[in-house]
Amino acid sequence: MNVYKQKRRWKTVLLMAALLIVGVSLWYTNILAHKIAQDERNKIRTWADAIHHRVALVNSTDKFFQQLRDEERKRMELLVDATKRMVSDTTNQDLTFYSEIISNNTTIPVVITDEKGNINSTINVDFDAKKVKKLTPALQKEFSVYPPLVLNFYAGSVNYYYYKDSRLFTELKVMLDDLVSSFFSEVVNNSASVPVVITDSTGTKLIDYGGNFDTTRLRDTSYFHHFIAGMAAENEPIVINIADQGKRLIFYKDSYLLTQLRYFPYIQLVIISIFLLVAYLLFSTARRAEQDQVWVGLAKETAHQLGTPLSSMMAWVDYLETKGVDKETITELQKDVSRLETITERFSKIGSSTSLKEENIVPLIYKSIAYLKTRTSAKVSIEITPSESTHIIVPLNYQLFDWVIENLVKNAVDAMTGKGLLAINISDDEKFVNIDVTDSGKGIPKNMFKTIFNPGYTSKQRGWGLGLSLSQRIIRDYHKGKIYVKSSSIGKGTTFRIILKK
Repeated sequence: MNVYKQKRRWKTVLLMAALLIVGVSLWYTNILAHKIAQDERNKIRTWADAIHHRVALVNSTDKFFQQLRDEERKRMELLVDATKRMVSDTTNQDLTFYSEIISNNTTIPVVITDEKGNINSTINVDFDAKKVKKLTPALQKEFSVYPPLVLNFYAGSVNYYYYKDSRLFTELKVMLDDLVSSFFSEVVNNSASVPVVITDSTGTKLIDYGGNFDTTRLRDTSYFHHFIAGMAAENEPIVINIADQGKRLIFYKDSYLLTQLRYFPYIQLVIISIFLLVAYLLFSTARRAEQDQVWVGLAKETAHQLGTPLSSMMAWVDYLETKGVDKETITELQKDVSRLETITERFSKIGSSTSLKEENIVPLIYKSIAYLKTRTSAKVSIEITPSESTHIIVPLNYQLFDWVIENLVKNAVDAMTGKGLLAINISDDEKFVNIDVTDSGKGIPKNMFKTIFNPGYTSKQRGWGLGLSLSQRIIRDYHKGKIYVKSSSIGKGTTFRIILKK
């Protein structure tokens, strides 16, 4: 018993140590995860701030282009006005000023036509003006980005000044478009590894995205709205106004690393728990296999050791019978020899494949009790229900099952110190048979209900502590049933229950 108390104590100590180790590990891991998560958060804030700065830069650049466009428009109007003044001025004043205004236009492409579309003159164009004499639809479309300026000459003559953006402005505009495009690209492919979705101002149309998303599901409207709502709940979307494109919403959520770090301590706990469980099961299986080998070896050796004296005793009984010893003595001796044969057979079956036969269990229990009754104190009253004529058929190995009944009865008699009531009740239902063995003995503490089946546990001063352990193995391993303490009260008694399949 001290062994099992010490075992429980060590189990408690080891369990507390394991919980302490796991707790400290999870605590420290959680601190590290929190620090890294904070660092990730700072990266996300920096990324979000960078977006606002980049948007401000793009919008400032666009304002600059708008100012440049307005300046070119004014220059074009000044050019037309200068031309008009040169033509209409009939005085002898110096026309050098107007001439310089006209000749200084080296950037803005201009096509001058009459009211019929005939080209009168060109400035800074990229086509051969000598070959093209009339404004074609393609040229008209190219030079109609802005409405043409009209110059009325004398005698009702009208000229149209078609113009477009200068080469410098066009090149800068391409650079701006590239800047906007690269801005979106950098947002969705950010260095902070933040999953990003860019939508229109209503949050319903997908513009671009970056991250490990299921693109097929993103095309599903209901899923897309649910997904966007989840991102908006996690972080407020960034609202930006892009030049020439209007308002855009940037939805983002925590990076995959941050999400993994958040759940890492719990995953670690699950992995440690699984590892401990598997380790416990492996050690338990190995220990049980070891115990089984010891049981089998002990049983086989016991059967072998009993064989020789048993044969000798059988010969002595035959010899005494020839010497005229009274029949009652010979009969009792033969019963004991027969009992020894049964015990030897029991031990020989341990570790061997045992066949079960369909038996009527009620008369077999009566038979087992009849033998034990004559060898038990007369102060112990034994009652069995139902009657011996009842039929309850169970797959059984009688020699081994009889051993279980014998162990339970002997333990009950010891618990009652040779005085009291022992009741055996047999009942059945559609699938199972229940055998309850109840004594009026000293009882068993509730915390010992399972311990009493461990090998070596005994409350007796003289005993091996193998009876209940052996009984459990016979019922569990050979008959695929159960045996356990159904109930017990200190000072009032104990009930053991055996459950067998019908």
